[in-house]
Amino acid sequence: MKHPDYNSPAELKQVLDAKGFSMQKKFGQNFLINEDARRRLVDALELTEGMKVWEVGPGLGAMTNTILERGADLTVFEIDRGFASLISEFFEDYNKKGSFRIIEGDVMKTWKGHFKEAGQPDRFFGNLPYNIAATIIADTIENNVRFDKCVFTVQKEVAQRMCAKPGTSDYSSFSALCQWAYDVKPLLDLAGGNFWPKPNVDSRAVVFTKKADFPCCKNPATFVKVQRALFSSRRKTVRNNLSQYLKNNDLAVACLEKAGIDIMKRAEVLTLPELLKLSDVIEDSK
Repeated sequence: MKHPDYNSPAELKQVLDAKGFSMQKKFGQNFLINEDARRRLVDALELTEGMKVWEVGPGLGAMTNTILERGADLTVFEIDRGFASLISEFFEDYNKKGSFRIIEGDVMKTWKGHFKEAGQPDRFFGNLPYNIAATIIADTIENNVRFDKCVFTVQKEVAQRMCAKPGTSDYSSFSALCQWAYDVKPLLDLAGGNFWPKPNVDSRAVVFTKKADFPCCKNPATFVKVQRALFSSRRKTVRNNLSQYLKNNDLAVACLEKAGIDIMKRAEVLTLPELLKLSDVIEDSK
């Protein structure tokens, strides 16, 4: 079965209507109908023949088609059974060649099992809905699964958090986590008109490139817990948040002083090196 013209909302609607499908807002379903934008996104992946790629939320396969045309070995994660059925027909030839497979269901529940079975992919790609973007990225990092390169299209506000610097309102635990594991750079902005149906928010594509010197700390699990605790109450000082985490005020003060951090600072002004140093001090105190 031939796939539709991905630049044509009329053809996409015709396919959906013919199958009796309806768009489901809960899955954040919007199709990128700008061919040049699709090309730029896939270009940023820097694919070579046979490279293993994961794609989250392929929808009707607009990006899937472009990735497969580049010769990638592609696994897609699709929660919508109707879409999974359609793209299995659209890309049947690639499936027969063994270069395309579909993992049905919620990616948050399926990715670990597939990872154990198939091993480490080279690239991670997706137009990620707001409700899972931060969760899936954090989940892979915290499970020590990193990709050489990722290209994500997310709601602009999420992208701003990914790239945020210390001292800005967007800087958060999620910012620190992303920038700990990857070099994060914005790629391009996509207004609602690039998608069908047109969303009410703007999107931004970002590129994650794996850091060579990761994890830069003595115990990654300690770092994840510590930085999360420090950001748990943004209005509180690092001393207050760390005291609550360690359940010991004197120890919290001693660790902060040893790390060279003012106990009255707030987490959003701490740099990544400062967070990493504090994590190591706390690890040594155990």
